[in-house]
Amino acid sequence: MRAIVPLLISALLIGAGCIGGGGEKMTAPKTLEVGSVFHDGDYIPAKFTCEGEDINPPIFIGHISEEAKSLVIIMDDPDAPSGTFTHWIAWNIPPAGEVPEDVPKVEKVEGPIPMVQGKNDFGRIGYGGPCPPRGHGVHHYYFKVYALDTMLNLPPGATRKELEKAMEGHVIQWGELVGLYERK
Repeated sequence: MRAIVPLLISALLIGAGCIGGGGEKMTAPKTLEVGSVFHDGDYIPAKFTCEGEDINPPIFIGHISEEAKSLVIIMDDPDAPSGTFTHWIAWNIPPAGEVPEDVPKVEKVEGPIPMVQGKNDFGRIGYGGPCPPRGHGVHHYYFKVYALDTMLNLPPGATRKELEKAMEGHVIQWGELVGLYERK
């Protein structure tokens, strides 16, 4: 019985998001408002997919803390056949209210807003739009925005795993927008 109690406590703490298990977003408050040209739970316009111009949609961010030094964007698709597929990672974004559409697909972006971008699961730098397999049904695309208390010392072209490790202990708030897309 004594051996079971510590296991139960650990399981409860992990389940509550107090340690490990869910990453930074579980310990920081979900207080950022994240929006775009589509509403949460709506379909992403084809312009922002592989069947369109394959450019990122504008991301609008509200309620950014005055303590925020930078923002991070992670866009992924947990419905991908091989598991969660990362479409975009970007960091050291100024804590501004908007990331405009069509950010250049380069490691170090100077404008329209400065940021650093990493490698997506397509093996490319920058945004890679929704492109689920035909006939695979509706996929959910999560645009997660994290406000950090620091700028990250992470080289351009880094991976998602490297980005998430660098973010540890620095997320002060977060928010997300979910868009849908299906190829028929």
